[in-house]
Amino acid sequence: MPNFYLDSFKTFFKIGLFTFGGGYAMIPLIEEEVVNKHGWLGKEEFVDIVAVAQSCPGVMAINISAFIGYRLRKVKGALCMALGTALPSFLVILAIAMFFHQFEDNKVVAAIFRGIRPAVVALIAVPTFNMAKSAKITLTNCWIPIACALGIWLMGVSPIYVVLAAGICGFVYGKYIKPTE
Repeated sequence: MPNFYLDSFKTFFKIGLFTFGGGYAMIPLIEEEVVNKHGWLGKEEFVDIVAVAQSCPGVMAINISAFIGYRLRKVKGALCMALGTALPSFLVILAIAMFFHQFEDNKVVAAIFRGIRPAVVALIAVPTFNMAKSAKITLTNCWIPIACALGIWLMGVSPIYVVLAAGICGFVYGKYIKPTE
């Protein structure tokens, strides 16, 4: 009989170990494992968890893994999956801290990091487009995320205000303008 805690820890450890670029870059890997491979969550439930994880303070990848773990096995599941996600980064950072002074001026290492940066942008772009598709962003409502992004980027609007305003507008729209069936 498979051990859920061991399987989920190994799954999230692997995701944490082989994902560069932060939480956004982890989203497609987490989705592949949690939704497609293991079937622990449905697609819509996963998108909802990602949305909640983004609006909570802290590291998004840890938030996602903790929410998934909690959804599946309460506190033990949350701890197991969050630890699996965080431990690889901790170990890598520890190793880098121990040996970084030997490589900080190395031109090869600097060139490697210059090559990794554009790939990380792509790793972030893919889940953004996938989430837009899952969130049913169309030509008629694409102005909402664009306006939010521009407000944050160009005008320095706090993301907290954007999330609060979006929640209020969504409530008003769903309650008074277009109630669901």
